[in-house]
Amino acid sequence: MKRTYLFVVLILAGMTIYSCGNSQQSNDDNKKPATTATPAADMGVGSYKNVELTHPVNAEMAEKGQTIYGVKCLACHKLTAEKVVGPGWKGVTERRTPEYILNFVTNTDEMLDKDPNAKALLTVCMVRMPNQHLTDIEARSVLEFMRKNDGKN
Repeated sequence: MKRTYLFVVLILAGMTIYSCGNSQQSNDDNKKPATTATPAADMGVGSYKNVELTHPVNAEMAEKGQTIYGVKCLACHKLTAEKVVGPGWKGVTERRTPEYILNFVTNTDEMLDKDPNAKALLTVCMVRMPNQHLTDIEARSVLEFMRKNDGKN
C-alpha cells in the first residue's frame, strides 16, 4: 500500500513539474514590465508600502539571500527565466516592484488568495508557493540576491 501511494505521489509530482516547467503557454509574469500596473496594484497585499533600495546592492545581504535561496527556493525556482515548479527569477526585479516581491515572500498565502497577478501565476504553474516563513531581514536579503542576479550591482 505504501509503495502504491508513493508511486502515485511521485507520478503526480512529476506531471505537475513537467506541466509548469515545460509549458509553451505564455507566462504573463515573465513578460509584463512592472510599469504596466498601477502603483497600488503592483505593491501586492501586505505590510510593505515603501521600500528604499540601496545602490549598489548590499553585498552582505545578497550573500545571505543566496544562502536562503539555496535552502528554501532553489527546488522550485531557477535563476534563469526557465520555469520549474515556480517561475524563473531572471528579470523579476524589473517586472515587479520591491514592495510586491517582499509582500509576496512574507505574505504568500494572502497574496495568492487576493492579488490578481499572484492568482494568474497559479493558472500557469498550478502549484501554490508554500509560505517559507521568512523574517523581514531574510526577505530583504532574498530581494538583494534577486537584484544581484538581475545585474543591479
